[in-house]
Amino acid sequence: MKQLKKSIAACLALCLLWCAGCSRSAEQRQGFRVVTSFYPMYIMALNITQGVEGVQVDNMAGQQAGCLHDYQLQNKDMKNLERASVFVINGAGMESFMEKVTDSLPSLEVVNAGEGIPLLVDESGEENPHLWVNVSYAARQTDNIAMGLMRADPAHAEQYRANADRYIEKLSALEQEMQRRLKNCQTRNIITFHEAFPYFAQEFDLNIVRVVNREPDSQPSARELVETIREIRGTDVTAVFVEPQYPDSAADIVARESGAAVYTLDPAVTGEDSPDAYLRAMEKNLAVLCEALGGEQE
Repeated sequence: MKQLKKSIAACLALCLLWCAGCSRSAEQRQGFRVVTSFYPMYIMALNITQGVEGVQVDNMAGQQAGCLHDYQLQNKDMKNLERASVFVINGAGMESFMEKVTDSLPSLEVVNAGEGIPLLVDESGEENPHLWVNVSYAARQTDNIAMGLMRADPAHAEQYRANADRYIEKLSALEQEMQRRLKNCQTRNIITFHEAFPYFAQEFDLNIVRVVNREPDSQPSARELVETIREIRGTDVTAVFVEPQYPDSAADIVARESGAAVYTLDPAVTGEDSPDAYLRAMEKNLAVLCEALGGEQE
């Protein structure tokens, strides 16, 4: 009986040690958690943290249909943020839910990728938050995120810096290639169906004649469509641009009645969970623009 008690005690001790080891392993696996607000920030963070041991990157909003805009925080989002070491946001008003986050989690480290970047304002006085669609601004946002992660996790600062510099170099090379091939476009006037592209147009000297539908989750009115068709007929606009995340039925009507062609430009708000996803999206956009506007072909 005494021997049995000793065996049971030994087994219990081993179980306790094993459980404690599991607990410590779980804590070690959790490591430094970077949570991003949505897809463009996620891709930047993937590049900056690539190969850094113990760092996990999670995209809070997942693969949304488009930009965050009126995204409503869910319970799972708040639980996710409670476990975050840092929360990376685009800023510029894109994350309209931030007051709820900061009120509920005042100690959460927030990295604002849009800090210091000049904002465009539309005719109603509203700031445009689509900074990342400008390739140069995507590089600046990458730098802002890297600096934030270096402050929050100084043990891996050198790796964050080196990774960010490599990605910024790729972005800069892409921007220069786009500038070269779009420099002598036959026309620079375009019409878009969402206000995601003003920063992009500013970067590459394109003129957005009209944004048909500023609210991505709604359809333009019949009056807006008629005005757009009339405007196309009165200008040299030959291309109407839609986004892959939204229906293009209204654009098809405009094209059919005006003679303009419909093309797809991707603002990179959804896509593969790959570090090169943004680069590939912009390379595809370049090919589309060269075809639509008469830019230099490859």
